Amino acid sequence: MKSKTVRSKYGEFQVDVPQDRQSSFEPQILPKRQKDISSIDDKIISMYAKGMTTRQISETIEDIYGFEVSEGMVSDITDKLLPRIEEWQNRPLSPVYPIVFIDAVHFSVRDDGVIRKLAAYVVLGMNEDGMKEVLSIIVGENESICKRFKDNLYRCR
Repeated sequence: MKSKTVRSKYGEFQVDVPQDRQSSFEPQILPKRQKDISSIDDKIISMYAKGMTTRQISETIEDIYGFEVSEGMVSDITDKLLPRIEEWQNRPLSPVYPIVFIDAVHFSVRDDGVIRKLAAYVVLGMNEDGMKEVLSIIVGENESICKRFKDNLYRCR
C-alpha cells in the first residue's frame, strides 16, 4: 500500500492505494496521479440512483477510496436531489395524453426480515405533439396498476 493525500470539497485526507510489482493495478474511481475528488458527490448520487442504500454506498466508497464516508454524509449528499425531484413532481402536465403506456420492473426487498415482491411502475404518456413524457414512477405492491388507475390515470402523480 502507498499513501497519498487527496483533496475534496470536504478537505484533505489520506488514501491508501494498493500496489503490485508489475504496476498493473489501475484504480477505477481515483485514477493514478489524481489528487482531487471533488466530483465524489456525483459518484455517490449515481450509486444512490442505481438503488444502493446509504450503507452500501458508504462501504463501497471505503472499499474503493480507502476512506470512510458516514451514512449521514451520504444522506446529506443525496438530499441535494430533493428539490429537483419536487420540481419534477410539480411540473405542469399536458391536459390530454391520447396514449398512455404503463410498465413495471419487479424486484424483491427485505422488510423486517421478510422478503417481499414490489414493482416500480413507470407511467409514460404521449402528448398531442407526439412527445413522450414520464408522468409518474410508482413503487408499490405486485398488483395491477391498470386496475388501480384505470378510471383516473391523472392521479398517478
